[in-house]
Amino acid sequence: MSGKRQHTAPLRGDTAERCRAWLLQGLSEQSARHPGPHANPPAEDKGHRWWRVMCLTGVDYFSTLGYQPGIAALAAGLLSPLATLVLLALTLLGALPVYRRVARESPHGEGSIAMLERLLPWWAGKLFVLVLLGFAATDFIITITLSAADASAHVVENPYAPNWLHGNNLWITLVLIGLLGAVFLKGFREAIGVAVVLVALYLSLNVVVLAAAAWQVASDPVVVPNWWDAMTAEHSSPFVMIGVALLVFPRLALGMSGFETGVAVMPQIKGGPTDTYERPVGRIRDTRKLLTTAALIMSVFLLLSSLATTLLIPQDDFKAGGPANGRALAYLAHRYLGEVFGTAYDISTICILWFAGASALAGLLNLVPRFLPRYGMAPEWTRAVRPLVLVFVTIATIITWYFDANVDKQSGAYATGVLVLMLSAAFASTVAVHRAGRGRAALGFGVITVVFAYTLVANVIERPDGIKIAALFIIVIVMTSFASRVHRAFELRSAEVDFDATATRIIEEASASGPLRIIANEPSEHTSAEYRLKEYSQRQETHIPDGRPVLFLEVFVKDSSDFTADLTVRGEEKHGVRRLRVEAATVPNAIAAILLRLRDLTGEVPHAYFTWTEGAPLGHLLRFLVFGDGETAPVTREVLRRAEPVPERRPRVHVG
Repeated sequence: MSGKRQHTAPLRGDTAERCRAWLLQGLSEQSARHPGPHANPPAEDKGHRWWRVMCLTGVDYFSTLGYQPGIAALAAGLLSPLATLVLLALTLLGALPVYRRVARESPHGEGSIAMLERLLPWWAGKLFVLVLLGFAATDFIITITLSAADASAHVVENPYAPNWLHGNNLWITLVLIGLLGAVFLKGFREAIGVAVVLVALYLSLNVVVLAAAAWQVASDPVVVPNWWDAMTAEHSSPFVMIGVALLVFPRLALGMSGFETGVAVMPQIKGGPTDTYERPVGRIRDTRKLLTTAALIMSVFLLLSSLATTLLIPQDDFKAGGPANGRALAYLAHRYLGEVFGTAYDISTICILWFAGASALAGLLNLVPRFLPRYGMAPEWTRAVRPLVLVFVTIATIITWYFDANVDKQSGAYATGVLVLMLSAAFASTVAVHRAGRGRAALGFGVITVVFAYTLVANVIERPDGIKIAALFIIVIVMTSFASRVHRAFELRSAEVDFDATATRIIEEASASGPLRIIANEPSEHTSAEYRLKEYSQRQETHIPDGRPVLFLEVFVKDSSDFTADLTVRGEEKHGVRRLRVEAATVPNAIAAILLRLRDLTGEVPHAYFTWTEGAPLGHLLRFLVFGDGETAPVTREVLRRAEPVPERRPRVHVG
């Protein structure tokens, strides 16, 4: 028995190791290379025509036709077409100009978050980005859960669905989310071709349904008068109708959900033959075509679907449990075109809604790693796709369970995420055009910003679930991000260390006398007397060998909120000393990286000399984490210890 146990243990260890290797596959690769709908195409891929990429963003944008008419009917009742007109005005006159500007300002798919990141310096910018990432996570996660929930409604309400499926929307939704996660765990391949087929088929079937609805309205001359009489009976005057439409249209805001996705897929667009990374003029032009065309197509479909469903479906059928709840156009397809066509429409709707979840998940897999690792605010495993997939699928499962796979209950959270991102884009565009000296354009974007702010506030007041979920995401992201930052504080943080010509000459001359002697200096006066006093005190306190030349190393903190950056060391001979100067995010990490680079250049282990800093150790540690300096000597030594495991090859740290 003991021999059998000895044989089994290694097998179990091998299995665990294989599972770990599979789970963390691609950990050393950049996460943005993940081949999903929002990923950057590989170098050999020349990109795609803008209309094909429009279909990719369209699986998110156009799929809202599956549930938007029903949500509009619940929100505005008989005034649904008028409220939809208000929504379209905001789409074409507000969101579209804003995201055309975003496409120009961030042509590589970073979106409005990157624009705002550039506006706010230091830790304020990083914290603001973390908050926006919380809202973006709300948007994309609820896209997954809401789309899957609406797909399950189409499954259950189909007349050919088995009886045992009825009442099991929650389990169907969870299965769809699980399948989505399984696809990404296996490896999601670029699927623009699939998106083109799905969008073309779905929009074509919607044209047929809307044409049939128009025929029914034209064939029955009392439909429109009956609707008008009922609407005027509820509301005393046209001004009251307009006022009510303005009040309720924030609930329809998720009809604008595709704009952030439209900017995210920019790297997939082929662009022009003369495009460069710095000036992708053709890509920007074609992205604007994509955004404009998608907005116009969606506006036409939203208005016609709102009219058709309001005129032809009884208001009670839109309510929870009603046959048109979450599937208004499918209701019309079955009623006026037969069960076979209706089933085909259901299948196309289920597919595009499920694929909208795939687009959202791919967006998360590219959005989160795009910022957090650069800030040092993500654990090492977030560079691998599969662990993130498991995290996001688990979150989607919890939210689906919480909302009981109900489309109406999730619409508030969805709208909150969408509106916050649009508000941030409008504000960033306002600041961008203001800085460009375009006063009239800044005024226009400012008005759009105010409108989005009102829409967001109204939505949050009426449906606070969205802000609660977003707050939960924000808290989790901020806590894990700063925990990761603290955990990774003692990394080198510098990929490259380069020396200019003067620095190279100084190093070569000093290394001719043996191992380099580096005095870490924090200058206050920049005078010859100060440098002489510093050198004298260091030679006395740390016993620098007499006659050996010394170099002064001075690190200036530029932005302590940054995490990784390449270092360029400048050499100077001034005030009677030779000094190496560099800008970095932190002092000790930069010194450690430079010492290791000097070791590799000279072939000898350098010696670095420090002076103890007065003050409490805990205060110095906090200062290092926030401001990048603090007690430099022990932190430099710790960074070197972690970076170089062989003591004999580790640069020496002397403190006096």
